[in-house]
Amino acid sequence: MDNAVVLLVATFLACLALSVPIAVSIGVATMVAMLVTIPLGPAVTTAALRMATGIDSFALLAIPFFILSGRLISEGGMARRLIDFAKVLVGGFAGGLAYVNVLASMFFGTISGSAVAATSAVGGFMIPSMEDEGYEREYSVAVTMTGSVTGLLIPPSNVLIVYSLASGGVSIAALFVAGYVPGILLGLALMLVGGIMAARRRYPVAGRPHLAEGIRAFFHAIPSLLLIVIVMGGIVAGIFTATEASAVAVVYSLVLAVPVYGEVRLRDLPEILLKSAETTAIVMFLIATSTALSWILSYENVPQDLAAFLLSLTESRVVILLLINLLLLAVGTFMDITPAVLIFTPIFLPVAEQLGISPLHFGIMMVLNLCIGLCTPPVGSILFVGCGIGRTTVPRTTQALLPFYAVMVLVLFLVVYLPWLTEGLPRLLGY
Repeated sequence: MDNAVVLLVATFLACLALSVPIAVSIGVATMVAMLVTIPLGPAVTTAALRMATGIDSFALLAIPFFILSGRLISEGGMARRLIDFAKVLVGGFAGGLAYVNVLASMFFGTISGSAVAATSAVGGFMIPSMEDEGYEREYSVAVTMTGSVTGLLIPPSNVLIVYSLASGGVSIAALFVAGYVPGILLGLALMLVGGIMAARRRYPVAGRPHLAEGIRAFFHAIPSLLLIVIVMGGIVAGIFTATEASAVAVVYSLVLAVPVYGEVRLRDLPEILLKSAETTAIVMFLIATSTALSWILSYENVPQDLAAFLLSLTESRVVILLLINLLLLAVGTFMDITPAVLIFTPIFLPVAEQLGISPLHFGIMMVLNLCIGLCTPPVGSILFVGCGIGRTTVPRTTQALLPFYAVMVLVLFLVVYLPWLTEGLPRLLGY
């Protein structure tokens, strides 16, 4: 292995061990690797140039808008209305509150585009409610966390926008459409395993709501659900691009949160804007440093060397895909999803393309894989958020998560080895 690559990996791991923020770790490791191969002046210039060009993209404008929209949704009372609607749909079945939890997390994660926001908003209400009804706390936390990651597959999803950039320009609209079937399949699988566990443990069954209550919950949830229809309907119909759709989402969320639901006051908006700007700055800096990292990896021929190495081990597409997914599952246990997508897409995508796998299929496969890591110790961000909300420990929650891990991995391999689950809907719609 080249000295620059060895130093890059060693510096990156050392920074992580010292709890340096991951974006800074990536930047420092990239500069160290550049200085080994390029003189100081050109190295600094090249790093700055790559970072600037990395975020100079019209498509990336969608990220701050979707972040702001997600913040407005989180503060605007939409989670409670979606939970009430989910109760009407599935609350009367055995283990109904588990179904409600997953379905509400799917709705909210889809609308907000954030798994952490879905865990916080839905979990803050559903975990205590389930515990009051006799459900075990760790089970409730596990259902909430795994249900929330479906929103990273079902659009609008900031992670899919990041993958579009990292892959060199895969259509964001095509990625959005491709995420529907895997995301819904994952949600249904989680509901199935949650329901089976609830039935075996004889958790209580909630009474079916009255017709008037159901109609009222439906009409209260319609404005929130219309956001999905407006955003995705406009993209699919060609009315606006994904970036323009993000601006539409902000306007619509603002109207819902302030005058319609009245749960966000005008004096709350500066703080919401500030928090959204902070999150945007973190994401953009991460994208910038990761773009510089991708350049030095390409300069050192790392993707090509890795592809040659994997193909030298075996010519079996099945085995190579298995190896890639096992590596990504390991990465997901200690790295958050956005930096993992930015770092490993340029490394593994060329290998996948040599195997005849489309960038569209690989992107959904990769995001689904890394979603599992969000719920997995030692560094799963959703794991810590869920445990904090549920007031429980990581070891106890991890034990409750084991059946959910199993079904998530099963869905992952269905998506990996059945490409039509990802590519069928985009092809049907002409992408």
